Amino acid sequence: ARYLTLDQPDGAFFFLPEAQADYSQTNLGSLFLHDIVIRTRPGASLSEAQVRQAMASVDPNLPIISIRTLKEKVATHLTQQRLIARLTSLFGVLSLVLASIGLYGVTAHNVGRRTGEIGVRIALGASRSDVVRLVLQGAFLLIAFGLILGIPLSLVTSRVLSSQLYGLNPFDPVPIAIAVAVLGLFGLIATLVPAQRAMRVDPMVALRYE
Repeated sequence: ARYLTLDQPDGAFFFLPEAQADYSQTNLGSLFLHDIVIRTRPGASLSEAQVRQAMASVDPNLPIISIRTLKEKVATHLTQQRLIARLTSLFGVLSLVLASIGLYGVTAHNVGRRTGEIGVRIALGASRSDVVRLVLQGAFLLIAFGLILGIPLSLVTSRVLSSQLYGLNPFDPVPIAIAVAVLGLFGLIATLVPAQRAMRVDPMVALRYE
């Protein structure tokens, strides 16, 4: 079992009757009960008043500080990890949005800078689909370059976060594949407007612009 934290390895434990506990005047923690676990039948409902009544029948002088379910006690231990997970998710979403905005800006700038080239290509017989393919190719080259740098950095970051988040596998391929797919989808959406703008370039206007 795992006694104190969820991230520690499983260990062997055994329980002793409280009457056989070793009480010490120097160790104040041994003079009171930290936790009392009450096991109920599956599906049985047990109110706080019933628990206090049952404890009072054993020892009416026993003070009870708080009563919590096992689920609530586990949730208390996971509060910090859940906060870190939510903050990490928030930063991930913000990074994705900023990356999409940056990709849109770079792609739109490249389309505007290459308006003359696009007009020449169309005048020489390039189809609209060829122009769209040219724009998407440049955008996805940027995405590929970002992934080449980002995936190793994400593995290093996940390795650091794995010590703070229970059950996080830093080398799990599924989240990495999902992140790559989502980034590719957002990258495609971010390049649609510049691609449509390039597709509507008039060769004569583009040549005069050049």
